[in-house]
Amino acid sequence: MSNITSPESAALPLPRAARVATAVAFAAQGFFLAAVLTQLPQFKDRFGFGDSTIVVAVVLVSLLAGAGSVLAEFVAARTSSKATLIAGLLVVAATGILIGVAPTTVVFFAGMIVYGAGLGMVDATTNMQAVSIQHRYGRSILSSFHAVWSVGSIVGALWVSLCSTIHIGLTASIVAAAVAVAVVAAAAGPRLLTQAAGEAAAQQLQAAAPLTIPWRPFVALGVAMALFYAIDFSVGNWSALYLKELLLASAGTAALALAAYQGAGLVSRLTGDYWVRRHGEIAVVRIGAAIGTVGLLIVVLAQNPAMAIAGFLVVGLGAPVVAPLCFSAAGRLAPPDQTDGVIARLNLFNYAGTIIGGGIVGGVAALSNLRVGFAIPLVFAAALIVLARAFHPSATARTEQVTTAGN
Repeated sequence: MSNITSPESAALPLPRAARVATAVAFAAQGFFLAAVLTQLPQFKDRFGFGDSTIVVAVVLVSLLAGAGSVLAEFVAARTSSKATLIAGLLVVAATGILIGVAPTTVVFFAGMIVYGAGLGMVDATTNMQAVSIQHRYGRSILSSFHAVWSVGSIVGALWVSLCSTIHIGLTASIVAAAVAVAVVAAAAGPRLLTQAAGEAAAQQLQAAAPLTIPWRPFVALGVAMALFYAIDFSVGNWSALYLKELLLASAGTAALALAAYQGAGLVSRLTGDYWVRRHGEIAVVRIGAAIGTVGLLIVVLAQNPAMAIAGFLVVGLGAPVVAPLCFSAAGRLAPPDQTDGVIARLNLFNYAGTIIGGGIVGGVAALSNLRVGFAIPLVFAAALIVLARAFHPSATARTEQVTTAGN
């Protein structure tokens, strides 16, 4: 792995408090997203939605999240990723409360749309913070942040399952989750990474400048990012509905599919840096994608909830390591004063993947069923096996520069 520490950042003290605060922000993001996604069946029942309406909601959130990521790049370049992340967490908390108490479909969709923008802001800025912190440490630690995101998602899914089991209502469970995000913004926000004076000055000079990056490896990483998030959001958006509607599981059991996936994903991400050091990024991505392919095949063939949950667990053992490796590789490609902008642009591929995973899979399911729908991420997992080479760009590719669109 190439050196990820600049001479300037090497002279700075290790931002241990910022590392903890950023990890907590990752956890809060995963927690609330899981709390919303695993309750889509309950929202569907509350408002009488059809499958096509759920697809529209997911696509709208993904589109607005992409806009939120672009907004995060703009605001962070002119203020800081710290301030932008705090703002994003507060948007998520406020709209989460609105979603929970929504009395009508119109209010629910309004809340989901604004939540999507907050989601994009938080996604982009947590990774901006994580990549900057990794540069200060001078070694690969990005997988650990995504592992904490998985912890948050597991807790979110288990929270929904617990609420269903002890008969806590949909409104109370969502509002409580949103309040938890607000608490994180207040407690962890002030401890996020603050740029050194030289870094802040360089960022301000580059705020209106175009990004200059090696375009071929960047686009390849973006495609890998999109494929992973198509898989990830297929599981996040549709696993509970798959178990509840096709395999006739209870709401509490259905929520365990996402918990199993995220639990296994935690193992994948906690060990990801170790496996990269031993075997390299290409091998880790290739093997992870192969494991994910096997897991999705089990999901597609599942005849009962237990088999489906086992399949989602296997997917989690392999696929989730892809996302942190994408951000880590992009951070190495970026000029030091343009890291935030490059991370924000790469994050846009995230939402291309979520539109595919949330929209196309749901659309196919509406025309047939979710068993057929999950065949799409199965193909994407197999495609990641081929795309693994993108995680080790050649020296020639690194020298080919392109000026991307400016802010």
